[in-house]
Amino acid sequence: MGEIVGPYGVRGWLKVRSFAESPATLLDFDEWWLKRANGEAWKAFSRLEGRMHSGSLVVALGGVETREAALAMKGFEVGVPRTALPAAAQGEIYWEDLTGLAVVNRTGTLLGEVRGIVAHGAHPLLRVARPDEAAGPERLIPYVPAIIDRVDVEGGRIEVDWGADY
Repeated sequence: MGEIVGPYGVRGWLKVRSFAESPATLLDFDEWWLKRANGEAWKAFSRLEGRMHSGSLVVALGGVETREAALAMKGFEVGVPRTALPAAAQGEIYWEDLTGLAVVNRTGTLLGEVRGIVAHGAHPLLRVARPDEAAGPERLIPYVPAIIDRVDVEGGRIEVDWGADY
């Protein structure tokens, strides 16, 4: 739901980039889960305080009491327990639900599997790992209505208007 971008002040507060539509949404949760982007296990922290400050979210978490401790958390991913989230509204989906789905283009060609979402300034991008037999780097496919034809979470696939040679 977000990412720690660095320390705020000298008392262990953290500056957080929220991926939610409204950044202050993270302040609704008293328990935050953090992990390094390298795949370590999630660890729970209690949110002691927090507020919006100059367009950014700043928070104090239990156990993070110095600027040095806050600096060491730069780059950590921020999440909350899935059970704490409300059900997605009709026509909406949580980004996490896209991870692992197969991506297929209009000709039926398997482009790969969604490995994650990149929050980009203009729009989100699907990180799509190519199939095992295909060489090349991950594809970044814009998650916009002009390209995403259909998302079928139950069926495990996303249909896109995207060439196999892109």
